[in-house]
Amino acid sequence: MKGKSISRRDFVKNCAAGASALVGSALITEQTLARENARPNIVLIVSDDHGLEALGCYGNPVITTPSLDGLAAEGVRFTNAFCTTASCSASRSVILSGMYNHANGQYGHQHSYHHFISFENIKTLPVLLTEAGYRTGRIGKYHVAPESVYKFDTELPGSSRSPVQMAQNCRDFIGRDDGKPFFLYFCMSDPHRSGDVADDLPGKPNRFGNKAEGGYPGIQEVHYAPKDVVVPPFLPDIPECRAELAQYYQSVSRVDQGVGRLLSVLKETGQYDNTLVIYISDNGVAFPGAKTTLYEPGMKLPCIVKRPGQKNKGITCDALVNFADLAPTMLDFAGALSGGNTFQGRSFKSVLEQEHPRGWDETYASHTFHEITMYYPMRVVRQRRYKLIWNIAHGLDYPFASDLWAASTWQATIRNNRKYYGKRTVDAYLNRARFELYDLEDDPHEVRNLADDPKHRKILDEMKAKLRAFQKRTNDPWILKWDYE
Repeated sequence: MKGKSISRRDFVKNCAAGASALVGSALITEQTLARENARPNIVLIVSDDHGLEALGCYGNPVITTPSLDGLAAEGVRFTNAFCTTASCSASRSVILSGMYNHANGQYGHQHSYHHFISFENIKTLPVLLTEAGYRTGRIGKYHVAPESVYKFDTELPGSSRSPVQMAQNCRDFIGRDDGKPFFLYFCMSDPHRSGDVADDLPGKPNRFGNKAEGGYPGIQEVHYAPKDVVVPPFLPDIPECRAELAQYYQSVSRVDQGVGRLLSVLKETGQYDNTLVIYISDNGVAFPGAKTTLYEPGMKLPCIVKRPGQKNKGITCDALVNFADLAPTMLDFAGALSGGNTFQGRSFKSVLEQEHPRGWDETYASHTFHEITMYYPMRVVRQRRYKLIWNIAHGLDYPFASDLWAASTWQATIRNNRKYYGKRTVDAYLNRARFELYDLEDDPHEVRNLADDPKHRKILDEMKAKLRAFQKRTNDPWILKWDYE
């Protein structure tokens, strides 16, 4: 078959068009790669039981936290950030899944005989980031299961009580030049209570991970005198409490030095400017009245965010966000937030640098277990002024985590037959009403329950309706308790 002939002019013209297409294709490829490389690295730092009361940038004039204060000065400090459940394992499942723990199945502690694990069909943050082309790595405390659901590419070695060494161990992972952005999940066990007690100190406080002798690599221990600590209103101002707070502060300062070293590693490897850094705690401080409760000290927590290209530095943001919002926010920064996700939180990327964003005036919480023996489901709707707690198991005495019960602060309260524990009576702490309604403007310490006040009946009914709608929206099995209790 005879082919069609073309002129020399047409041949040259076609060659030029082809070359142009190839150049265009190359440019598109380069632009695509540039966009890929521009995706930010993500570092999520989670401390263990660090309450809002023990940070310089949140107003504590005594504690030494220069690294976290410096991070806040370069980023955004949230003033209304909340965990959804004040228990380590359950809270971490929310952070990594973007789902409330009543929906992801991690109702309480994962380890040992507690054995709570998440449903196997959930797609979590590390899995989704891996699918989006990120390298994912974790170091330190993990405390969620199964591993197939919360799967990271790399597990880095390091003691979760030695944060400076942890940071050093992340250097190769952070500095690897493979063209991929990375996600690092950096989790310390400080300032969680530890298993040892300082019998040689007045008040015999828990050591909060501090060593009686020696110390941790790279750490310059910061010691505090009990007389100097600031006793928050939810705790009793007694010698035993001050002694424990001094140990707690020392542990927090160790956290701060670990964060400082990690930030230095990011800078030394040239990754800092293109890295989204988030610092949070999983729940409030390990004292009765905070951890395991959904009172403000248990759920209102530090949240500091530094984004690449931050324009409004050192600002505060008063949006009511919770930790179910973290996973969608990080995926949003990664360009991997799709409509098919099952998240129950929402991304706050678009309002990150706004001090008073609109539409962020309400949040929710859901706590069911801590240890397996601590069944006490609570559901919460929290607005700017009012807060409603539904104590689903209100007929039971409020349960204690084993380490909180053993705390010298609580034991001294019971031993001396004290009526009050901080602003709240011991009886009110142990025996909860079915509903607790608080006006946080007039009663920030949540001691005057307005649920039975006829003047607040309309507010109570409105908030109960919101709570029930939240449960329906998030597939909460405990919604049945409205009708069958």
